[in-house]
Amino acid sequence: MSLPLIMIATAVVALALGRLTAWPTIRSLRTQLADATWSMLHDPLTGMLNRAGLQAAHTTLAETGPARPMIVALIDLDDFKRVNDTHGHGRGDDLLIQVADRITDIAALHEGAAARLAGDEYALFLPAHADHLDRVAHTIATIIAQPVALPADGGFATVTITASVGLALVDTSDPFTEVALHRADIAMYHAKQNGRNRHAIYQPGMTMPPVQHRRGPRLRDRHQPADGATA
Repeated sequence: MSLPLIMIATAVVALALGRLTAWPTIRSLRTQLADATWSMLHDPLTGMLNRAGLQAAHTTLAETGPARPMIVALIDLDDFKRVNDTHGHGRGDDLLIQVADRITDIAALHEGAAARLAGDEYALFLPAHADHLDRVAHTIATIIAQPVALPADGGFATVTITASVGLALVDTSDPFTEVALHRADIAMYHAKQNGRNRHAIYQPGMTMPPVQHRRGPRLRDRHQPADGATA
């Protein structure tokens, strides 16, 4: 065998061995990248999308075809602190997970997307029309209000919780945080003000209720217009 052929064969063997040696590292890096990407877009407790993940899902929806109607719902559990105080934070987390599963099922049924934004606050969007708003709100409230069996002291404790739901009908082309989610947020606060375990639908010109009727600023509020602004 000539020297050039020997050199080529040696290089090919070295390359093959190098790839075999590097493959575990490459596979590990790919796994780490996939895990990091998942963590950026998902809530670690429930496995739902987080705020960034819901925003990404909306961006994908907005980029696929012309603008079309979309229902955005903001869901806030009523008196969730009572569950934590009575049953402990561990059982409270169990409740959040079960509620998340129910909301995810609703979104999947309607080919939408759902997320846990923070604490006991969830959001979802569904392709829909105006006449679907009350039906969607009723479905969400009814499913969440079904009793939840939480493990406790070797047995189970049955807990029932309700939710206040704010809904807004927007277009997929509307900015998600500044318009769609903000309008649903305003409506949700009105549902809270009206007695909880209720829903409210955003109407043009609707504003945040007075501060004394609200629970206080939340992370989301830092990125939205001040009280009294319309959306």
